[in-house]
Amino acid sequence: MELRGVLLLTVLQLCSVARGGCEPRVVNIGAVLSQKRYEQVFKEAVTQANNLYGKDKFKMNAISVTHKPNAIQMALSVCEDLISNQVYAILVSHPPQSNDHLTPTPVSYTAGFYRIPVVGLTTRMSIYSDKSIHLSFLRTVPPYSHQAHVWFDLMREFRWNHIILIVSDDHEGRAAQKRLETLLEERETKAEKVLLFSPDTNLTSLLLEAKDLEARVIILSASEDEAAAVYRAARQLNMTGSGYVWLVGEREMTGKALSEAPDGLLGLQLINGKNESAHIADAVGVVAQSLQELFEKENITEPPRGCVGNTNIWRTGPLFKRVLMSSKYPDGLTGRIEFNDDGDRRFATYSILNYQQKPGRLIQVGVFNGSQVVMNPQRKIIWPGGETEKPVGYQMSTRLKIVTIHQEPFVYVKPTKTDGTCKEEYTVNGVLIKKVICTGPNGTIPGQPTVPQCCYGFCIDLLIKLAMSMNFTYEVHLVADGKFGTQERVNNSNKKEWNGMMGELLGGLADMIVAPLTINNERAQYIEFSKPFKYQGLTILVKKEIPRSTLDSFMQPFQSTLWLLVGLSVHVVAVMLYLLDRFSPFGRFKVNSEEEEEDALTLSSAMWFSWGVLLNSGIGEGAPRSFSARILGMVWAGFAMIIVASYTANLAAFLVLDRPEERITGINDPRLRNPSDKFIYATVKQSSVDIYFRRQVELSTMYRHMEKHNYESAAEAIQAVRDNKLHAFIWDSAVLEFEASQKCDLVTTGELFFRSGFGIGMRKDSPWKQNVSLAILSSHENGFMEDLDKTWVRYQECDSRSNAPATLTFENMAGVFMLVAGGIVAGIFLIFIEIAYKRHKDARRKQMQLAFAAVNVWRKNLQDRKSRAEPESKTSFRSITSTSDLKRRRASGDATHHHLLADSSWPPVCQSAIFIWPPPSAHVSLRQTDRREETDEDRQCPVRCVQSAVPD
Repeated sequence: MELRGVLLLTVLQLCSVARGGCEPRVVNIGAVLSQKRYEQVFKEAVTQANNLYGKDKFKMNAISVTHKPNAIQMALSVCEDLISNQVYAILVSHPPQSNDHLTPTPVSYTAGFYRIPVVGLTTRMSIYSDKSIHLSFLRTVPPYSHQAHVWFDLMREFRWNHIILIVSDDHEGRAAQKRLETLLEERETKAEKVLLFSPDTNLTSLLLEAKDLEARVIILSASEDEAAAVYRAARQLNMTGSGYVWLVGEREMTGKALSEAPDGLLGLQLINGKNESAHIADAVGVVAQSLQELFEKENITEPPRGCVGNTNIWRTGPLFKRVLMSSKYPDGLTGRIEFNDDGDRRFATYSILNYQQKPGRLIQVGVFNGSQVVMNPQRKIIWPGGETEKPVGYQMSTRLKIVTIHQEPFVYVKPTKTDGTCKEEYTVNGVLIKKVICTGPNGTIPGQPTVPQCCYGFCIDLLIKLAMSMNFTYEVHLVADGKFGTQERVNNSNKKEWNGMMGELLGGLADMIVAPLTINNERAQYIEFSKPFKYQGLTILVKKEIPRSTLDSFMQPFQSTLWLLVGLSVHVVAVMLYLLDRFSPFGRFKVNSEEEEEDALTLSSAMWFSWGVLLNSGIGEGAPRSFSARILGMVWAGFAMIIVASYTANLAAFLVLDRPEERITGINDPRLRNPSDKFIYATVKQSSVDIYFRRQVELSTMYRHMEKHNYESAAEAIQAVRDNKLHAFIWDSAVLEFEASQKCDLVTTGELFFRSGFGIGMRKDSPWKQNVSLAILSSHENGFMEDLDKTWVRYQECDSRSNAPATLTFENMAGVFMLVAGGIVAGIFLIFIEIAYKRHKDARRKQMQLAFAAVNVWRKNLQDRKSRAEPESKTSFRSITSTSDLKRRRASGDATHHHLLADSSWPPVCQSAIFIWPPPSAHVSLRQTDRREETDEDRQCPVRCVQSAVPD
């Protein structure tokens, strides 16, 4: 009995499990509807969806409420009526008469906290696209800002390029502005002006600013009341008549706004945008289709039950939202339904409506099918002013804003006089220079305030010519940041914007760029260039190496080694001449043995002969006589002729011709291709040259080197080259050639590369672009451009001086003069030595004469005494021989020199006089053995004689 009971219980459990596995899961779907009558529509849509989706896996159950009077009650209703029933998704509509407390915000905040997906039905405010606020919100309608896609397509359909965007300064207006500007950037164009207004803005002043622009297509994004106020102000300023075009959205042509709307206005209306029943059916279908895909996944958790005490999010909620956003529902009642990354509907369809006052109603003239505008050719559009022809969308303004940049010789900038006028100046040809007032930052004043200045030059003359031929007036201003224009990232983002003159042109601050703006592909994608008014390329500017003449400049033709060899050769030849003439039997060393010798070729004479031949100074004495020595002399004379001729030929080249350090050969120079810190080169930051090097892969190494050293302006870089802070500057050839012609210490080098031209820049939609190009071509043909070129660019001053015949200066020949001065100083020094030596020699000679006189007197006294005394033994005393006797004795071979020896008993004067004996030309000997005994008187006698012989 017990076993039978257990079996019965097991069978019942299995049946229960089987029944549970076969029954579909109940999925509650919530809805917050605008009116009670839509609750039945919601239930019917859920029932219909259950028949198409889920079947055995799930069954949807409809739970709905209506909007409550305030936000708190709405949030409580969501918690108590919907989340407490574990809803998987909530549909929410937007009330027809929306107020702040009746918007879907409380539903979005409450459900989003638990990550329960919320599907908006008729909510079009752009704020719901912000997923940082509305985490789980998506909708079956597009936001109002998506109307920018239709406006953009209408501009393309009617070929309108000039537009003025007037938007309210709120979230909706800024969202529309951002989306339209993004689309315009893709088309590489820009709104001529974006005007923001708030409730406190003076609309009359705002529209007057728009009236002064060229564009006549006005796009308005504002609320109903704001649009009505704009229409009234525009009507007062006659901005709703012929030539104007007004493009608006859905809000700007409903209620009060439509009653004030101008005739011919074009507006948009979302098809089925307010059909809540159709959006309910489509939203339920999308949810059912997504649930079917969701239940095919694993780990599906239950939604939260109620809000009280529950702070846990639904784990499956983010997954369910991703499934919803990726779903595609092609056959909805409102059309094809897909979502973008913000959860907004894609491929929405719009009616294009034309407001015609005569019928007093809106006429559909076309549709936007989700991807493009399709106009109805059967419906004619009535444009403002009752016109039936499509307006061109712009009015050619004859007052143009011209932007330029300080770049000599194309644009000179000088301060004005105290009275605000420009000083009169004349060209080198005596022609009065045409100057215009241009406003711009003054770099000489702290803070660089914008002040009136005087502009003139090549481009200013061209501007004056164009204005006269094309009949327009202008106002010139200098670019604020001093740059030509390049793209740079905005706040380190991927978005790039143009700076410099390009940025001012695209931003509507200028109508035309009249400056030396290089034409390149990057700029041509965004602006329109005229035909080039000057062709040029890139070149390299370096500082001219001026040779410094040194004192040894005259020795530069020969290397020091050669000078040493020449000097050595002089002395070797001199020694050889001396030896050949000395040992030759036919030399003049001796003529005969009986007669006195003639002057021989001494070593000093040979040295003088060798130097005289080399320096061509003439030979006055000491020429070689022997045949062998004369042969050597002739060979030496030939050597000297070749050396002197070679020296003379090269001396002029070294003293006159410029022999600087080897210059840069061009862009392929190894010093450029293999950069180093010893050779620095650069260009101007964010210029066309900078762009060129950045784009060229083969020049990437050079670009990385230049990027660290680039300058803010060409003038700064040129000055850096002159100051030796920069070795080479790469820039436009026209500018650098002019600078080199004006500043004689600079020179351009290498061949031109990256050949291009300077053109006038305009926006792509500018009505002047064709006329400007034609005017420039005409100026080329009639020679006006050539005249400008001669006046401003080809005015060369240094070249005329450099082409003059080269002449020697004192700097070149200073070394030679110093050599002469050195010779004079050496001669003066040697003459003093000679004079000192001569005085010393004369003193010695006088001393010898005194000694001779003393000895002779003493000798005479001795002889006198001897003759008076009795003859004694023969005294042997040999007197001093004369010079002729000595010479004769030396000739006969007696070379014995006898010295006069003084007795120690002699007086000191006599001893000193005799001890220096003999003089150079005579010899005196005194034999001690021949002396007799002398008395004291005798010993004193020579002293007395010497004293008496000393002259006064």
